[in-house]
Amino acid sequence: MVAAILVALNMRPAVTSVAAVLDDAARVLGLGPIEVTVLAALPVIAFGASAPIGPRLARSFGAERVLLWSMLTLAVALLLRVLVPVLLLPGTFLAGAAIMAAGTLLPQYLKSIRATGLQVGLSSMSFGVGAALGAAVVVPVSTLTGGDVRVPWGLWAGLAVLAAVPLLVRLQVRGRDARTGSKPTLRFTRASVTTIVLLTAVFSLQAMLYFAVTAWMPQFLASHGHGTAERGGLLSWFSVAGFVPTLLIPLLTSRPQVLRWVAPALGALIAAGLCALFLAQPSEVVWVVGGLGAVQSAAFGLAIALIVSMSADPVTAGVVSAIAQGAGYAVAGIGSLLIGLLHSGTGRWAPSFAVMVAVALVLSAVTAYAIRRPRVSLT
Repeated sequence: MVAAILVALNMRPAVTSVAAVLDDAARVLGLGPIEVTVLAALPVIAFGASAPIGPRLARSFGAERVLLWSMLTLAVALLLRVLVPVLLLPGTFLAGAAIMAAGTLLPQYLKSIRATGLQVGLSSMSFGVGAALGAAVVVPVSTLTGGDVRVPWGLWAGLAVLAAVPLLVRLQVRGRDARTGSKPTLRFTRASVTTIVLLTAVFSLQAMLYFAVTAWMPQFLASHGHGTAERGGLLSWFSVAGFVPTLLIPLLTSRPQVLRWVAPALGALIAAGLCALFLAQPSEVVWVVGGLGAVQSAAFGLAIALIVSMSADPVTAGVVSAIAQGAGYAVAGIGSLLIGLLHSGTGRWAPSFAVMVAVALVLSAVTAYAIRRPRVSLT
């Protein structure tokens, strides 16, 4: 669980630490509007493009060994993108690929260690903790270094190395990572495919909303007169507000009667939160951002918990995770990019918010159907 929590902490800082200072990064690094848009969306695009890598390597080398490689690769990528200017975008893509490889394996890893609902919640909550740290640290550290955003961006390589330590210790204690031996033949039935499609839709829609908000909320706030430090603080608060909901939501997956009402409500609450953010007065922004962060983090925790709880075994969890997160992050990356381009093209935020509200309502409907499906077994 120490390894799972530390790996989860690395899943968001590389994204939120960039989103919080996009304007400053454009000035310091000499980036144009298109480059800024690509930089914001590139990690999520990398998530979608590299989703199959982790589970495929894990079937040959073991999940723990691949998690270790992913953390070391992430550390190298984060250093390359700040030390070698020409590698800013390639390094960002490589960091996204490493994050994705680890992220798809976490549900499989949690399933293999028979994680409880609380443990799944702790792992999911760590995503939010990492996101909050990424947004909170970048502004004060860049201020101390004369506004150079590359220094706080590079610091997160140390967190990736830290996550590699318990994985390395665990591998040494066990002698070698447990391997799958013969690779089981996967059997897809109509029922299992339907459930996987629904879980993929749930993950896709909540991921699109999460990354669209974290990528573009700082610019939306800037257009309403909020300063750089305030925007970084609000983005951090967006993640902090989701700690407890993300921890508690996985516990509900074992309570069908409660889950039946709570899960669909999350999409509707996200839609309400987006409307409130668009209409919020300056004095209301803190509370609105906190409420939106709470329900969006809860939706992410639910998506991860459903992948784990609705998979009958670790192999199935790995496959379902790869499919759901792979397609999900591809949709999230493209969707976040399109929402940014919609704002750039119209010069207004209303169309972008209208699209996100519609997506949130669709999420509510899809989640209501998905939670009624049977567990998936592909082996």
